[in-house]
Amino acid sequence: MTTRKPRTSKKTKPSEKTTSGAGSPTLFTIPGHLPFADTLAAGLTGDGIPGILEPQGAEMDPARLSRLTLLLPTRRACRALQESFLRRGDGAPVLLPRMAPLGDLDEEDMAFAETEDLTDGGPAGNAINELPPAISKTRRRLLLTRLVRDFEERRDGAPRSVDQAALLAGELARLLDQAQRERLSFDTLASLVPEQYAAHWRVTLDFLKIISEHWPRILAEEGRLDPVARRNLVLERQAEIWRAAPPKTPVIAAGSTGSLPATADLLEVVAGFPLGAVVLPGLDGEMDEESWKALAPSHPQHGMAHLLDRLGVARSDVKEWTCGERGSAEQKAAAQRGKLLREVMRPAQTTPAWQDASPAPEALRGMRRVDCPSPREEAGVIALFLREALETPSKRAALITPDRDLARRVAAELERWNVEIDDSAGQPLAATAPGVFLRLSAEMMTGEVEPLPLLAALKHPLAVGGRKAGDFRALVRRFEKAVLRGPRPAAGFSGLAKACTAAKAEKDLTSWFKKLAAMAKPFACLMARPSASLAELTEAHLAFAEALATDDTQPGAARLWRGEAGEAAAAFFAQLLEAAGDFPPMQPAGYAPLLYTLMDGVVVRPRFGRHPRLHVWGLLEARLQQADLVVLGGLNEGVWPQETRADSWMSQPMRQAFGLPPAEVHIGLSAHDFAQAFAAPEVVMTRSTRVAGTPTVPSRWLLRIEALLPGNKQIAGAAGAHEYLHWYGELDAPQAVRPVATPKPRPPVETRPRRLSVTAIETWLRDPYAIYARHILELDPLDPLDADPGAPERGLFIHKALETFVKRFPRELPAKTGEELLVIGEKAFGKALERPGVRALWWPRFVRIARWFVAAERERRAGGIFPLVTEAKGEITLSGPRGDFVLTARTDRIDRLESGDIAVIDYKTGGVPSPKQVKTGLSPQLPLEAAIAANGGFEDMGEETTEALIYIRLTGRTPPGEMKPVKGNAGAMELAGAAREGLEALIAAFDDENTPYLSRLRPMLLSHEGDYDHLARVREWSADVEGDT
Repeated sequence: MTTRKPRTSKKTKPSEKTTSGAGSPTLFTIPGHLPFADTLAAGLTGDGIPGILEPQGAEMDPARLSRLTLLLPTRRACRALQESFLRRGDGAPVLLPRMAPLGDLDEEDMAFAETEDLTDGGPAGNAINELPPAISKTRRRLLLTRLVRDFEERRDGAPRSVDQAALLAGELARLLDQAQRERLSFDTLASLVPEQYAAHWRVTLDFLKIISEHWPRILAEEGRLDPVARRNLVLERQAEIWRAAPPKTPVIAAGSTGSLPATADLLEVVAGFPLGAVVLPGLDGEMDEESWKALAPSHPQHGMAHLLDRLGVARSDVKEWTCGERGSAEQKAAAQRGKLLREVMRPAQTTPAWQDASPAPEALRGMRRVDCPSPREEAGVIALFLREALETPSKRAALITPDRDLARRVAAELERWNVEIDDSAGQPLAATAPGVFLRLSAEMMTGEVEPLPLLAALKHPLAVGGRKAGDFRALVRRFEKAVLRGPRPAAGFSGLAKACTAAKAEKDLTSWFKKLAAMAKPFACLMARPSASLAELTEAHLAFAEALATDDTQPGAARLWRGEAGEAAAAFFAQLLEAAGDFPPMQPAGYAPLLYTLMDGVVVRPRFGRHPRLHVWGLLEARLQQADLVVLGGLNEGVWPQETRADSWMSQPMRQAFGLPPAEVHIGLSAHDFAQAFAAPEVVMTRSTRVAGTPTVPSRWLLRIEALLPGNKQIAGAAGAHEYLHWYGELDAPQAVRPVATPKPRPPVETRPRRLSVTAIETWLRDPYAIYARHILELDPLDPLDADPGAPERGLFIHKALETFVKRFPRELPAKTGEELLVIGEKAFGKALERPGVRALWWPRFVRIARWFVAAERERRAGGIFPLVTEAKGEITLSGPRGDFVLTARTDRIDRLESGDIAVIDYKTGGVPSPKQVKTGLSPQLPLEAAIAANGGFEDMGEETTEALIYIRLTGRTPPGEMKPVKGNAGAMELAGAAREGLEALIAAFDDENTPYLSRLRPMLLSHEGDYDHLARVREWSADVEGDT
């Protein structure tokens, strides 16, 4: 295949460039392989632009640059160029040019355009200052939320929750911004879709009238403009001013590709007047014409090609901005890198030319790639590269990535060396200490003041409630243990107060809780109302938050609103209060979710205190930036380039018909960002091969590099890049791995228990360490927070109800047996029924159990079987080598059978042991109770012969109850004798001080993790959980 000869741009120094006449666009480009800011500053401080900016003479003129106006893409780009000028000045005094960011213009940035010497009193003189101010983001979100709720109330009669409406409002605001960036009108929406889709589209179109009809009216009433619309007007009016009266001092627009129509219009004006010029970033003047004509929107050159077409300028007419010597090895390597990048980004139609491509070795100098197993390793490797850069004086390094999670991981990894990196994207307000505290303090008051959100707020470092931090934390921990552990208390602070009383909390704890409840009362009362205004809720919330943040020396406001994050939070809430004045009443339960939704997008950026030579840049922030080492992180499809986001309102064909740019345009911008960063002197490309266990696909640009350079992996290996992955693994690797041995505590025999219940004997057989922890160390496990009533507590409720019923009716059952048992059950459950989980879950199950139990009792008593005792205590004394051992029991029930013998019965609300486990002695509870009965050890009973061992399984499910007798060849008395012998052998074994209390002695019989497994460090030595750490 043949290719056309590349059309090259004119390579002339600024001193060789001709003067542009009025209307003749003056355009330059700084090649992508050169540092943009430094190259621009070098040209401006050196040769200048004849006819526009005179060259620097032998006598340094400090005011020379001050007559120049520079238009740059972002404020960060302005700061980068300032630093470049300062480096070029080498300490000499110099007045910098006036710089304005095109991405965030306002009347202050363009104030120079209003001076008499530029406008000559023209009609547009005060045009920018007369523009209405932009509406705040929060105010716009709330107004759109109100419109969404009004629309749904008209259509459905009931609006959706306020936070859901706010999410929809955010999507509407996004569509507004997209349309206004492209200067589109919503008048054409109705004609976008063919008739066959009209039914569906009519609903969406009706909804979009919120922004096409209602929103302009509201903006007019507010006397405000949308931020993007206002920015467009600033640019348009500035262009009008300069058309009417071109400035008498130089104006240069640098670094912008004119991707937005308003920006492109201004660039056209700047390029056209006599003292104006446009400097493009990385226009490829050497690309062959066939490739140039085949550019797709996803290509990095597409945006600039579109701009040149708009300006009517041929690519060959764009001059190359060069300055200084070009013969250094670094510059030659950079030029070769640019050629490599051109081949990598070649349009698909011309990729057959790769067969003849042979990148020079210089192009690969300083280029490395590391594929990491997961984001954790990727962040660690990047941190190592950045930390290593600090070993070279004055060397600057940066991570460029659109992946915010990766950026946060890298910042965290660098903290191991006490390095705080400058992250341009900042930190979300909702993730800062004040933001989290304010969110949690709102969530704790939502609904029923539930234990988890309550503790989350009270354990936040800012929560001190007027006390010393240590004292407050101690009280919170005591309150948690006394009141919040276990099933959830009744709703609200009143329910917590009742639970506090029921727990017989100490006086100081009760007093503390009363003060906390009084502190929260105004906010709680407001939250309990059916509706309240957003302003009232916000004011009450802030008053409570400040009271909770007050300590023994400082008011809450001083602690809550201090620092950068506190100031950002204060500004956010001030804006919220200002915007919420006319927001309609809402359900208070929606306040916390709405607050979190409105906080989304509010960012806290540190003003100082970060490392001056290390940076994290997003794609937008990285434009026109430069560093000696650049790490391109997160190079996976869906991350860089980012995954195309589905539009909430229109399909892709509809978007294009409406005039919105296709998704490929954004990919093209990402490609341009990649291309500019790829040209750094040292570049490291990283990616994770798996994310959350799922394989990833390398970024399309990495795949192109692999296709162009089959030896790509040799690049990484030759530069030793993968050594960093090994080094990161070694950072936290121990010098030697010493497996933890199974704990084998051997306490003195005199400290070992001499009295255990029959249920504890089963634990002793299966997990002796649990006996050691509970009975020797005297450690009691904590109940979980907001727990479903556990098996022991459920058993207590049901056992108590059945015990009372059987005792009350030992012989004849009443006529209304079921109703009688339910009345008894309500009393047995008692105040526990005030707990939502008990009332909602276990009471309905008990009702089903009661029905089954009544039917079973009628059947048993009709067969001549009657209860003998219930909940009877019993014990026997067994002899051991070191003294007597007392075995205790509290049997659920013993029945007198028709034969005269007894049946020992145990109620089970959980699992039931298998007959095999009972016969082998691994579940000895009922056999041991039979042994106690045979010895006459139960109250009000003599020596009895046991004929049957029966488990009654009570679940309340299907079936609600079930009789499970222990069947087999061995009789009950034989099992009782074997169980007694087994226990005596166990006692004898543990009376030997050399017998240890092993953990999980029989793990196959443990159906769940034990209460003391963490204390025994089971996961560190147990083979059955190896690898699950």
